[in-house]
Amino acid sequence: MEHKGFTLWFTGLSGSGKSAIADDVAKILVHRKMKVERLDGDIVRQSLTKDLGFSKEDRDKNIERVTFVAKLLSRNGVATLVSFISPYREKRDAVRSVIDNFIEVYAKCQLEVLIERDIKGLYKKALNGEIENFTGVSDPYEEPEYPEIVVETDKESLEESVSKVIRWLETNGYVPPACEEEEFITEIEEEEIKKRLETLGYL
Repeated sequence: MEHKGFTLWFTGLSGSGKSAIADDVAKILVHRKMKVERLDGDIVRQSLTKDLGFSKEDRDKNIERVTFVAKLLSRNGVATLVSFISPYREKRDAVRSVIDNFIEVYAKCQLEVLIERDIKGLYKKALNGEIENFTGVSDPYEEPEYPEIVVETDKESLEESVSKVIRWLETNGYVPPACEEEEFITEIEEEEIKKRLETLGYL
């Protein structure tokens, strides 16, 4: 059975859980026999946008390139999961205007919790003025006004956030419902997924 393509766009501050949620949602969609691709901020910046920095102009160019790829994938029936801070509301709205079946997921998390989670100490460095253009500290993050899905990652477990996304996709007809006999992904299946993502250059 062919499924319609869509772009699930995860936005939120650094450390809010965007990539972790997107990775687990992707596993579930693959398990349900869907065509799935992941576009993650850190990985894309190693290849497609490695020439760009973190000024507003470069951030906008970064999103424009990713938008082009996501549009092609979703137009061809692929469930495309994108995880980028994408801090500017105007740019996210522009993405929405050109991608059919665009679904915005806001990974909401209080700054205090992000600072506690930050094992690299990036937020503290930014607060001390050691890092420029750091979103949420020295550079603005504009919260989505009308996202399709909000996951509150400072209040929910990873599993709860993932379930919330999957339920929305099921309810709105983007994802086939789970079979009653469906089981959790086995370790073998997990390895197969990892190998596939490695082959595609996403890991």
